[in-house]
Amino acid sequence: MNILFTDEQRLLAESLEQYAAGRYSFDQRRAVLASDEGYSPEAWHDFAELGWLGLAVPEEDGGLGGSLADVAVLMEGFGRMLALEPFVATVLLGAGLLAEIGTPEQRAAYLPGVAEGTSKLAFGHSERQARFDLADVRAEARSGADGFVLDGHKCVVLGAPAANHLLVSARTDGGPRDDDGVSLFIVPADAEGLTMRGYPMQDGHRAADVTLENVAVGTSALVGPAGEALPAIRRVVQRAMIALAAEAVGAMEALNAMTFEYLRTRQQFGAPIGSFQGLQHRAVEMEMAHKISRAMVHRMARAADANSELLGQCAAAVKAEVGKSGKFVGQQAIQLHGGIGMTDEYAASHYFKRLTMIDILFGNADHHLAEYARLSQETAASSG
Repeated sequence: MNILFTDEQRLLAESLEQYAAGRYSFDQRRAVLASDEGYSPEAWHDFAELGWLGLAVPEEDGGLGGSLADVAVLMEGFGRMLALEPFVATVLLGAGLLAEIGTPEQRAAYLPGVAEGTSKLAFGHSERQARFDLADVRAEARSGADGFVLDGHKCVVLGAPAANHLLVSARTDGGPRDDDGVSLFIVPADAEGLTMRGYPMQDGHRAADVTLENVAVGTSALVGPAGEALPAIRRVVQRAMIALAAEAVGAMEALNAMTFEYLRTRQQFGAPIGSFQGLQHRAVEMEMAHKISRAMVHRMARAADANSELLGQCAAAVKAEVGKSGKFVGQQAIQLHGGIGMTDEYAASHYFKRLTMIDILFGNADHHLAEYARLSQETAASSG
């Protein structure tokens, strides 16, 4: 299935391939994985120098103003090389929210730094009881003498251990799961009353649980109108879901290549195991799962660029399909490799873990299949 990229997108894909081959080997990644930071500051600087951190930042804010289709090409390359850097947290979520509803002063204060690699952001939104419901926010923001006072708990805040600032959602009005009443605030990572417990997730990426106890912020910390942040949060998360699906496509491609090479070289009963018809059938199914997912991701990214009203359906569709396909490819790869596929020293296990985590982030395949059906029914009802 050929996907027609622009000249710029082809150059981007080539630069990713060259960078991965020369400066982001699996052994180098394992060393970074074991470091205290959990990502490479040197690679982050390289990403900024190559323009990757500014790709999704608007031109007027010091970035390149790339489309979601451009971001999908970048994320596919990140998936192939299993990048550990907090790109999703900083660029797609944090900077994405500021670009959506930030004031001119807030955009000027943070977005050029994101593109330059000097500012790292994280989005504190998920809560323990919420599961995949973005409206389920119970952290509170009370009006204070000089701004707001925040209380609450956020879990699995992607990229938080490396962040300079957090964008934290909290209720200024309404009850749990109300669409109205959710506000967004910029909070320094070292703010008094903010405590953070960082940890590696199963795929090695870093996250943190964040507790806010009487955290005072000024009125200038409010991002967008009070109580009206949820629509922007949904849009930014939906774009991030398509980007993560593109990352999964890149991971599937690399994992398939590794598995097929193993089938060609592993000998059993005096012949390569890839010569056995049953295993050939599995390999074909794995390749088809990857090709279908890749075609869907790039088509949905372009559809969302062309018509923003389709963003929700596009995001749900790719998350459902890629979650299912990524799980299939990962499980088959591990089984075909046998015991070696489970070891930490072998890359297959790392690709499998990342595919598993991408399926869970912002809702798994089953959740988004139901969400796609709901959104499709709403669209049909409104057009009928």
